[in-house]
Amino acid sequence: MPRKFLAVTDRGILTLVKKQNNWVEESSDLLNLEFTSIAASTEGAVLAGTKTGLVLSSDGGNTWRDANQGLSHLHLRSLAFHPENPSLAYAGTEPAAIFFSKDGGSSWQECMDVANLREKNRWYLPYSPEAGCIRGFAFSNGRGYAAVEVGGMLISDDFGESWQLTQESNSLNPKNGEIHADVHRVFIHQKSPNNVIAPTGGGFFVSKDQGLTWDKIHRAYCRSVWVDPEDLEHMILGPASGPDRNGRIEKTSDGGSTWDDRSAGLETPWERTMVEHFTPIDDDLFAVLSNGRLIQAPITGAEWKTVLPETKRVRAVAALP
Repeated sequence: MPRKFLAVTDRGILTLVKKQNNWVEESSDLLNLEFTSIAASTEGAVLAGTKTGLVLSSDGGNTWRDANQGLSHLHLRSLAFHPENPSLAYAGTEPAAIFFSKDGGSSWQECMDVANLREKNRWYLPYSPEAGCIRGFAFSNGRGYAAVEVGGMLISDDFGESWQLTQESNSLNPKNGEIHADVHRVFIHQKSPNNVIAPTGGGFFVSKDQGLTWDKIHRAYCRSVWVDPEDLEHMILGPASGPDRNGRIEKTSDGGSTWDDRSAGLETPWERTMVEHFTPIDDDLFAVLSNGRLIQAPITGAEWKTVLPETKRVRAVAALP
């Protein structure tokens, strides 16, 4: 059976299939909805978020149903399934709140300590009246991280039921060892889970001690990175001069000491565009750009190419098992 993945767009969900080394659109669904986020579990369940709620599929995207039970905020910004336990699911919203599910996304419970942190620390968004948002999750066993824009990095040690800030400071001018408060994504390295990686609005940060202290290894504004699961030194980053300004793609093979251009096939820097998400699928790396364009290149190198017509306006993609 050919490999498939799902792409959420401004107008529905697309299923893409690989045929003769090309990814092509196979079907579409829910064309009346404007999607923001997606996550797929290791068992084929899929959650897809909009600005007005969640939908859930238990059969790899063939059928969908609403899944808003327990959600008090319906503007979804990020979704995740726990990689070791697909019955555990997580939803991040705008304003910044985290909801967790123990039944694969059918029903939800809010983590009230996040709401308390939001109010106490006055989280905010520069482009919205809402009090911050949760832009990404990462989990390894019982430990989890959540990226807060603008608020800092959250950590959980009980499978995402309770959360606290990794550091008391959440500054846009962090001191040495601190992370920038405008956190866009978070990743845990699979082979060395003490290593946590975070693109932010104030640079690209890495931690070797589970988020207690941080080092900046790239100064650029960035929203996503791909980290080689076998080699922490090998990363592909989407830096920019600022939000959606002069975006490009760079790579490092030495843990960030040096960076080289990785934009073959692209006319970069993009004046008003940047990388929003990197997603690996099989041997390919997909990049969702902030203008909705979806591009793809082999992880090992070669040129990038556009996967779908730019009219589709892709917002995120997820691989099916």
